[in-house]
Amino acid sequence: MAFGGRKCTVVRASASSDSPGSAAPIAPLQLKSPIGQFLSQILISHPHLVPAAVEQQLEQLQTDRDAEGHKEESSASGTELVLYRRIAEVKANERKNSLEEILYALVVQKFMDANVSLIPTINPSSSDSSGRVDVWPSHDGKLEQLHSREAYEMIQNHLVLILGNRLGDPNTVTQINKLRVGQVYAASVMYGYFLKRVDRRFQLEKAMKILPQALDRVEGSVQEEEAIGEKRTPSGVQAAESHPEEVSSWAAGFPAGDFGKGIKPSRLRNYVMSLDADTLQRYASVRSKEAVSIIEKHTEALFGRPEIIITPEGTVDSSKDELITISFGGLKRLILEAVTFGSFLWDVESFVDSRYHFVL
Repeated sequence: MAFGGRKCTVVRASASSDSPGSAAPIAPLQLKSPIGQFLSQILISHPHLVPAAVEQQLEQLQTDRDAEGHKEESSASGTELVLYRRIAEVKANERKNSLEEILYALVVQKFMDANVSLIPTINPSSSDSSGRVDVWPSHDGKLEQLHSREAYEMIQNHLVLILGNRLGDPNTVTQINKLRVGQVYAASVMYGYFLKRVDRRFQLEKAMKILPQALDRVEGSVQEEEAIGEKRTPSGVQAAESHPEEVSSWAAGFPAGDFGKGIKPSRLRNYVMSLDADTLQRYASVRSKEAVSIIEKHTEALFGRPEIIITPEGTVDSSKDELITISFGGLKRLILEAVTFGSFLWDVESFVDSRYHFVL
């Protein structure tokens, strides 16, 4: 199989009678680049071969990038140089798109390894008379097992901050703004990315027995969380940016109550609060443009592109906002998947960067 002159001699995807045209998509985002389509076929037919296929493609991308660097050093001047630079920009953009889809394929493969199906594109279900969108399996137990005990404590607090007392009422159905759910999903992906990054450091220091002893003092944690919960307003987005552990502030406007109630003390939360501002800001930042792009594309594939209309007065017209019917159990499943997606994205970004450096 060839990709624009590239030959894959070790891993090949072969067509079969039941793949992939008629099969249901295994992820909301459909990959479009030649490499992405190749990996999509392998995900369907031989998902265990995805890492080997990725290794091949990263080697080829590195070869192409090295070749471009050598050409630039010896390129001509004048008009030929301008033309070459334009061609180089196009090729660099193609490599960026391929890299994004490699990251996405690896995230999807990690979900498949965990036997957790990704939520499909959200549309009203024809099989449910109420039009509920959440006809997918919960997988809550499987998703919980994908995180450390300390990280899952933080995830539970994240759920409480978003859903409030509705967390214990999974069968109740509500109507909610689809755009708002998409915002919470994207913010939860970012939260999962941050949480995995800081949890790796926490687990390392824990194994080395160098954690600050003060972490065992959890007095005031619950009161602090409740105080944060009482301040949950649309302007809370700024709070989420200043302190990533409170990314739940995106959930303002959710039809739940008692925000911040039920928050439990957490050693990992205390550890996060002990970090200095510069370290916290660094850990809260997604390291690569490719990862940021994947978060945006995956969220848009799941929820659709929002239609935002500005009125003559300069305000956002909400009269055409789309509402979806969903249970609180379905909202919990969405948030758990989003946090896990972010955690997996950190993992695969690190894996790919170790073989093809692209993280700034």
